[in-house]
Amino acid sequence: MNEQNTRTETSVTADAAPITTGSVVVDPRESQSAFRRFLGGPVGRNLGLIVALLAIIAVGAITAGDNFLTVNTFLTIVRQASVWGVLAIGMTFVIIAGGIDLSVGSVLGLASVVATLTVVQDLADESTWVILIFIPLLVGLAAGVLNGVIIAYGNVVAFMATLAMLVAARGLAEVLAQRRTLVLGSGPFKELVTSDFLGIDILIWIFAIVSVAGWILLNRTTFGRRTVAIGGNREAARLAGINVKRHTIYLYGLAGLSAGIAAILILGRTTAGSSTNGQLYELDAIAAVVVGGTLLTGGRGTIVGTVLGVLIFSTLTNVFVQNNLDSSVQAIAKGVIIVIAVLLQQRFSGRTVRE
Repeated sequence: MNEQNTRTETSVTADAAPITTGSVVVDPRESQSAFRRFLGGPVGRNLGLIVALLAIIAVGAITAGDNFLTVNTFLTIVRQASVWGVLAIGMTFVIIAGGIDLSVGSVLGLASVVATLTVVQDLADESTWVILIFIPLLVGLAAGVLNGVIIAYGNVVAFMATLAMLVAARGLAEVLAQRRTLVLGSGPFKELVTSDFLGIDILIWIFAIVSVAGWILLNRTTFGRRTVAIGGNREAARLAGINVKRHTIYLYGLAGLSAGIAAILILGRTTAGSSTNGQLYELDAIAAVVVGGTLLTGGRGTIVGTVLGVLIFSTLTNVFVQNNLDSSVQAIAKGVIIVIAVLLQQRFSGRTVRE
């Protein structure tokens, strides 16, 4: 037994011995450590998503030809993703905390209707661009805070509370708009949201700013640490001194505010307020968050993963459109690729945890 242990120790020592290549000495243990650090870094943690995104781009390049691999195509993909990408950023915080918000798509539609209705009725003159920016933010924030109060102090399950808001907000938008599409005329707001900076659309810049702000809020502030703590163990977070109910209101207010920002973006993209704006966007946002590696049970998630999830969906849609795929085939293919992306993400995430 002693001889066997001795041989084993000798073998391990020999395997881990430094390797001399010319004047350079390479220690295998340092190489392994660097590889582990890589897997534990932002790139390694999202390697599955990056591989999936590159695979979709490769498929697009092969099937759609030279028209796909252009700067304009990629800018179009990000521009189309900007609306529900902003929704997904707010949704990430709610899901990390162990909640869910089904109402953001309807709140988006309501905010767009209220803003355009105000302008169409000439309640604002030269300051229409101010109205079209601040009213969606106020409507979204108010709806989100109401969701948070009902969930935190009414002890209503988040799924049911936000489902009720989904129905009520959509119905209120239809009543206010009278099932009409309220079209915006030309003006400072339209000029602002259809302009570009450094050759990149303003909508893309807004999506980028919201993503960076979300990353900082989640990773560099007490608010982010409390969000993760509540999602990991709600009772332990309460015993640690976190006001869970107040933080819940903040989280749903944040999700509502993201719906308000998304309403501004969709007004800029379509120049029209309609009760159908944002319909089913909540499902796309939730899917992007989950594909991005955020646990539905809470306690873990990243903004980088969510942005990659959003880009995967948007790129996939663009590939389908360029290849004129039937809508049924699109749905099947999208479902299969979502499953593959989730499996790859779980595989790499699991390896990182084990190592």
